[in-house]
Amino acid sequence: MSLRIALLGLLTAAGPSSGYDLTKLFESSISNAWQARHSQIYPELNKMAAEGLVTVEEAGPRGRKSYAITKEGSAELRAWMLDEQPERPHRSEGALRAFLLPTLEPHEAVALLREQAKTHAAKLAQLEGIRARRAESSAWRKPAFGRYALDLGIRQTRLMLDWAEETAAEIERSAGQD
Repeated sequence: MSLRIALLGLLTAAGPSSGYDLTKLFESSISNAWQARHSQIYPELNKMAAEGLVTVEEAGPRGRKSYAITKEGSAELRAWMLDEQPERPHRSEGALRAFLLPTLEPHEAVALLREQAKTHAAKLAQLEGIRARRAESSAWRKPAFGRYALDLGIRQTRLMLDWAEETAAEIERSAGQD
């Protein structure tokens, strides 16, 4: 996925926005799935404007720019959503660690898994907090925007938390039998 697609999606969901507003929207929503820095967003907006995917209007006393998606931008977003197949990762450090857990002493594996469980629990709390704040907010023109990805993230994180806790318990039981 490209930053361009993420920005086109944000403009579709939120409507015309400044680069600053888009950066804040990015941080509070898409950043859980796709990372981008402030310094990456503005150059991409300029490229998109040059290619006719967004329009730019001066807004405000300090020359603040407001970006809006064009028909061409909507068509590019739609084509990406309907025609592109998501990249299927072939590498997962988490899966490799799971595969290699038996190379550790049982107490080391349990400690690693308990630490992973803490990390997943914190991430789950963060995502559930986002869901609670979203329920109170009406900032999006498209209310369902991000809801499905948030639900996916919550489910994946909950799955990883459960797996880490259950695997740690299994290793502890097995170590007690040796």
